[in-house]
Amino acid sequence: MRLLLDTHIALWLLYRDDRLPVAARALFDEPESELVVSVASLWEIAIKHQLDRGKRNDRMPVSGETARVDLEVAGIVLLPITAVHAVQAGLLPRHHSDPFDRMLVAQALAEPLRLVTADKALAAYGEIVIVV
Repeated sequence: MRLLLDTHIALWLLYRDDRLPVAARALFDEPESELVVSVASLWEIAIKHQLDRGKRNDRMPVSGETARVDLEVAGIVLLPITAVHAVQAGLLPRHHSDPFDRMLVAQALAEPLRLVTADKALAAYGEIVIVV
Protein backbone atom coordinates (compact mmCIF):
# COMPACT_ATOMS: atom_id res chain seq x y z
CA MET A 1 0.00 0.00 0.00
CA ARG A 2 1.29 3.46 -0.92
CA LEU A 3 1.13 5.70 2.14
CA LEU A 4 1.34 9.50 1.98
CA LEU A 5 2.60 10.75 5.34
CA ASP A 6 1.17 13.94 6.81
CA THR A 7 3.97 16.34 7.77
CA HIS A 8 3.83 15.63 11.49
CA ILE A 9 3.77 11.87 10.91
CA ALA A 10 6.84 12.11 8.65
CA LEU A 11 8.72 14.15 11.25
CA TRP A 12 7.76 11.80 14.08
CA LEU A 13 8.93 8.82 12.04
CA LEU A 14 12.19 10.38 10.86
CA TYR A 15 13.23 11.67 14.26
CA ARG A 16 11.89 8.76 16.35
CA ASP A 17 9.40 10.89 18.24
CA ASP A 18 7.35 9.12 20.90
CA ARG A 19 4.20 10.78 19.54
CA LEU A 20 4.22 8.42 16.53
CA PRO A 21 1.29 6.10 17.24
CA VAL A 22 1.81 2.36 17.42
CA ALA A 23 -0.85 1.97 14.69
CA ALA A 24 1.30 4.03 12.33
CA ARG A 25 4.41 2.01 13.11
CA ALA A 26 2.50 -1.18 12.33
CA LEU A 27 1.38 0.21 8.95
CA PHE A 28 4.92 1.28 8.05
CA ASP A 29 6.36 -2.12 8.98
CA GLU A 30 4.13 -4.00 6.53
CA PRO A 31 6.31 -5.33 3.69
CA GLU A 32 4.07 -3.92 0.93
CA SER A 33 4.03 -0.39 2.38
CA GLU A 34 5.67 2.34 0.31
CA LEU A 35 6.21 5.57 2.24
CA VAL A 36 5.70 8.84 0.38
CA VAL A 37 6.08 12.46 1.51
CA SER A 38 4.84 15.40 -0.51
CA VAL A 39 7.06 18.32 -1.37
CA ALA A 40 4.18 20.33 0.16
CA SER A 41 5.37 18.94 3.50
CA LEU A 42 8.91 20.13 2.80
CA TRP A 43 7.48 23.55 1.95
CA GLU A 44 5.51 23.56 5.23
CA ILE A 45 8.60 22.53 7.21
CA ALA A 46 10.75 25.21 5.56
CA ILE A 47 8.21 27.98 6.22
CA LYS A 48 7.55 27.00 9.82
CA HIS A 49 11.25 26.56 10.54
CA GLN A 50 12.05 30.00 9.17
CA LEU A 51 9.20 31.64 11.08
CA ASP A 52 10.15 29.73 14.24
CA ARG A 53 6.49 29.65 15.24
CA GLY A 54 4.72 27.29 17.53
CA LYS A 55 4.63 26.37 21.14
CA ARG A 56 8.03 25.91 22.74
CA ASN A 57 7.71 22.10 22.63
CA ASP A 58 6.22 22.07 19.14
CA ARG A 59 8.61 24.24 17.11
CA MET A 60 9.77 23.04 13.72
CA PRO A 61 12.87 21.05 14.71
CA VAL A 62 14.59 20.98 11.32
CA SER A 63 14.98 23.05 8.18
CA GLY A 64 13.41 22.06 4.90
CA GLU A 65 16.80 21.09 3.51
CA THR A 66 17.65 18.89 6.49
CA ALA A 67 14.26 17.18 6.22
CA ARG A 68 14.73 16.66 2.46
CA VAL A 69 18.11 15.00 2.94
CA ASP A 70 16.89 12.88 5.86
CA LEU A 71 13.83 11.71 3.89
CA GLU A 72 15.98 10.70 0.94
CA VAL A 73 18.48 8.88 3.18
CA ALA A 74 15.55 7.03 4.80
CA GLY A 75 14.37 5.89 1.35
CA ILE A 76 11.09 7.77 1.53
CA VAL A 77 9.74 8.79 -1.88
CA LEU A 78 9.27 12.53 -2.46
CA LEU A 79 6.09 13.37 -4.39
CA PRO A 80 6.14 16.58 -6.47
CA ILE A 81 3.10 18.82 -6.77
CA THR A 82 1.57 18.68 -10.26
CA ALA A 83 -1.06 20.74 -12.04
CA VAL A 84 -3.52 17.88 -11.51
CA HIS A 85 -2.89 18.06 -7.75
CA ALA A 86 -3.41 21.83 -7.73
CA VAL A 87 -6.71 21.57 -9.59
CA GLN A 88 -7.86 18.71 -7.33
CA ALA A 89 -7.10 20.80 -4.21
CA GLY A 90 -9.38 23.52 -5.52
CA LEU A 91 -12.24 21.04 -5.97
CA LEU A 92 -12.17 19.64 -2.45
CA PRO A 93 -15.04 20.30 -0.06
CA ARG A 94 -14.14 22.66 2.79
CA HIS A 95 -13.73 20.06 5.53
CA HIS A 96 -10.36 21.54 6.42
CA SER A 97 -8.87 24.98 5.77
CA ASP A 98 -5.11 24.30 6.09
CA PRO A 99 -3.69 24.62 2.54
CA PHE A 100 -0.91 22.09 3.14
CA ASP A 101 -3.36 19.47 4.39
CA ARG A 102 -5.72 20.19 1.51
CA MET A 103 -2.86 19.59 -0.94
CA LEU A 104 -2.05 16.28 0.74
CA VAL A 105 -5.68 15.17 0.45
CA ALA A 106 -5.71 16.23 -3.22
CA GLN A 107 -2.53 14.28 -3.90
CA ALA A 108 -3.88 11.21 -2.12
CA LEU A 109 -7.00 11.32 -4.28
CA ALA A 110 -5.14 11.95 -7.54
CA GLU A 111 -2.35 9.38 -7.22
CA PRO A 112 -4.06 7.35 -5.45
CA LEU A 113 -2.44 7.09 -2.04
CA ARG A 114 -3.67 6.63 1.53
CA LEU A 115 -2.97 9.69 3.68
CA VAL A 116 -1.70 8.78 7.16
CA THR A 117 -2.37 11.45 9.77
CA ALA A 118 -3.14 12.04 13.42
CA ASP A 119 -5.47 14.92 12.45
CA LYS A 120 -9.00 13.64 13.05
CA ALA A 121 -10.51 16.53 11.04
CA LEU A 122 -9.08 15.00 7.85
CA ALA A 123 -11.19 11.86 8.32
CA ALA A 124 -14.07 13.82 6.75
CA TYR A 125 -12.40 13.25 3.36
CA GLY A 126 -13.24 9.56 3.50
CA GLU A 127 -11.46 6.26 3.03
CA ILE A 128 -8.29 7.73 1.55
CA VAL A 129 -7.43 9.03 5.04
CA ILE A 130 -6.07 6.75 7.75
CA VAL A 131 -6.21 8.44 11.16
CA VAL A 132 -3.74 6.90 13.59
